[in-house]
Amino acid sequence: MTRLSTAVRGLVTMLATLLAVTAAPTVALAKPDPRAPKDFVALGTVDPTIVEEMRYFTPHNFVGERIDGYRQPLCILTRPAAEALHKAQRRLLRQGYTLKVYDCYRPQRAVDHFVRWAEDLDDEAMKNEFYPNVDKSRLFADGYIAEKSGHSRGSTMDLTIVRLPPKPTRPYVPGEPLVPCYAPRAERFPDNSVDMGTGFDCFDTLSHTLDPRIQGEQRTSRLLLKHTLEVLGFVNLAEEWWHYTFNPEPYPDTYFNFPVSWKSVARR
Repeated sequence: MTRLSTAVRGLVTMLATLLAVTAAPTVALAKPDPRAPKDFVALGTVDPTIVEEMRYFTPHNFVGERIDGYRQPLCILTRPAAEALHKAQRRLLRQGYTLKVYDCYRPQRAVDHFVRWAEDLDDEAMKNEFYPNVDKSRLFADGYIAEKSGHSRGSTMDLTIVRLPPKPTRPYVPGEPLVPCYAPRAERFPDNSVDMGTGFDCFDTLSHTLDPRIQGEQRTSRLLLKHTLEVLGFVNLAEEWWHYTFNPEPYPDTYFNFPVSWKSVARR
């Protein structure tokens, strides 16, 4: 074999190898989850006495399953909101109560999960408890579900108050009989909080904070929560007795999507 033939064969082999490498499928690298800005904190690191019952980490919610983005049962908030809650907690502890949070920061992926569920009109597994009087096709129009949530900005939380000492709440068992969220307290799913007239996430006008049908101890409890939080800068959503936003918000126009996990708020 001549030197020229050997050179040609070597060149052909090299080109074939190069083509094989180029044609090989590319292995997609997993994209790391976004992290929270440095001024987001786990509420428990600011005030470990506040009870955390993170409903969207569990199947006991209006969807009926754990919601996307909730990796751990953890309340995450901007530091100013968390520190303001700590001040509210100190006031309530002196009166024999503790705060309990149901939800805090909510990633956009969780909101997207709510939207997909709302668009599936055949999925009404949790209707009897959470929206017995609302046609599911009306959830967007009536404002119960939206494509954006203030929770994703990090300074909004859903919460209630519990009389001390707090009693444990039994876990929800998927498939168990459901009772309307506005039924008398003794009939509703057990919750160790004070009686607010409805359960958390009750899609009904009875959940409006100042609904005139809510009177007596139920109204007194709603006003105790409202007055305690408002003097510290929180603003209540009138349609939901449990929904409050701390003002001024550090991120009034930003909707975050990092997951609810310790890793999201761990400092590098």
